[in-house]
Amino acid sequence: MSILITGKSGTVGSNLIGDGFSSKEYDLRNSEEAIVAIENFKPKSIIHCAAAVGGLDEHLRFKKKLFYDNMLINLNLLEAARVRDVRRVLSFLSSCIYSEESSPPYDESNVHDGEPFEAYYPYGYAKRMLEVQSRIYCEEYGLQYNCVIPTNIYGINDNFNIQTGHVIGVLIHKCYNSKRDNTPFYVWGDGTQEREFLFTGDVKKIVDWAVPNYLDKSPLVLSNNVTICMAQIAELIVKAFSFRGKIIFESDKPSGQKSRRLSGDKLKSLLDIDFTPIEEGINLTVEWFIKNYDIARR
Repeated sequence: MSILITGKSGTVGSNLIGDGFSSKEYDLRNSEEAIVAIENFKPKSIIHCAAAVGGLDEHLRFKKKLFYDNMLINLNLLEAARVRDVRRVLSFLSSCIYSEESSPPYDESNVHDGEPFEAYYPYGYAKRMLEVQSRIYCEEYGLQYNCVIPTNIYGINDNFNIQTGHVIGVLIHKCYNSKRDNTPFYVWGDGTQEREFLFTGDVKKIVDWAVPNYLDKSPLVLSNNVTICMAQIAELIVKAFSFRGKIIFESDKPSGQKSRRLSGDKLKSLLDIDFTPIEEGINLTVEWFIKNYDIARR
């Protein structure tokens, strides 16, 4: 089965096996380029990871761009796949789709409850519409289009850019700089915020199974049901770097939702997987970042 991966240079896409492209090669905001990409690769299946995304600061500053660009990317990609008779598309949503009006842990039934968390609502709504579009194409055309909803992903080839990166990647880069420059390690928030994290290697295992096997039109949450506070994450990163400087939690800086927990119960009922413990995953990610510092996205 030939598989095409959109967003191949990203955190998820770069860890998956298959042909792929990045936005530098084909701009999916352009419907014609979306068609050309599929015509050139001629895939049997698509894993759709491409998205316009950034860190919390990016979400707060560029709401219109994140909403508009993601709507175009998703509308164009799925329609191009339909027109070119690609029968299978597995798309990545985001935990940003969930609302504080729902009670955690969030699961597959909460996708459209309430408004997405305020800081992420433009991106969250665009991702919700990707689920709607996939479901419509499944129902109207009999296509095997559906979505997965991952918790926070980190790991090999993460985005470590301090302005635009993902939280663990950002903290790893900050701690690297702090150790190098002998300066304090600054962490946004008071450290009590709770999150779940899924290592890139685990995501690959799940996707390898899901593409041929999870064909239900309803989405599937990807979670290991393990929650950890950001202070613990910071401590694990400090330990991985053997950093002996001062950690400063900046409680006056934006820190997102107090708690965002997803339910991986449905996934657990379908697939037996040994998830990578967070300490092991952070150690592997720190080792990769140090070794690949010159080429890492930073």
